[in-house]
Amino acid sequence: MKVNLAPKPINFKLGEYINKGFDLLKKDFGNVFVAFLVCLIMSIIPFCGLLAMGNLYKYLYKLNRNQQPGAGEIFDFKDFMPYFIIQLIILGGVFILYIPLIIVLALTGAMSENNEYDPLAMVFLIPYLFLMVVAIYYFVLKAFYMVPLISLKGIKDIKEAWNISKVMTKGNLLSIFLFLFIVGILSQVGIFACGIGIFLTIPFLYTANYFAYEDAIQQIEYDEITEIGSKNEF
Repeated sequence: MKVNLAPKPINFKLGEYINKGFDLLKKDFGNVFVAFLVCLIMSIIPFCGLLAMGNLYKYLYKLNRNQQPGAGEIFDFKDFMPYFIIQLIILGGVFILYIPLIIVLALTGAMSENNEYDPLAMVFLIPYLFLMVVAIYYFVLKAFYMVPLISLKGIKDIKEAWNISKVMTKGNLLSIFLFLFIVGILSQVGIFACGIGIFLTIPFLYTANYFAYEDAIQQIEYDEITEIGSKNEF
């Protein structure tokens, strides 16, 4: 059975993803926690943070279907190159964003007395920093679905994954932002339990994200055989 993707704006179900994230965490906390620790360990390896996260979502995909995956599956480097390229693009993008900032600071610092920066530089720096933060958040939100497209659907072309994610997030940037904000706060609740409790709550961040990804992928999938059969009925 061949399944293809038909990219379209997603019906984002914020509350549903949070509830399902909690349910999976309660149901299989031990397995999720161990997988999270393995993901954390793998993230220490340079340029393997996104890869570890993507592999964790593969693990959660199998776990949610009662397939009993092994935590060792997270140490899978099959998707290393796409994530490596993404991280290089991120580093390059951040560097480019900081170039104007560095130039202004260097020029104002060189022209001012006693190496004190000219206050007029703030006229440029404050709005520029604001626009820089907005730009970073915009691209992060537009790229929200790139990880599941790579890990769960096997899309290796970065440009293709980016273009599909852009379509999927159309009209949903505010909902995705609120979702990430709420999930981020809930995942930090454990910090109040002497700090170490945060390791018990952070896995929720991944389970909630997983269901947001799974539902989105299901919404853009279509079965060619089923579609042909449906057309023939008419």
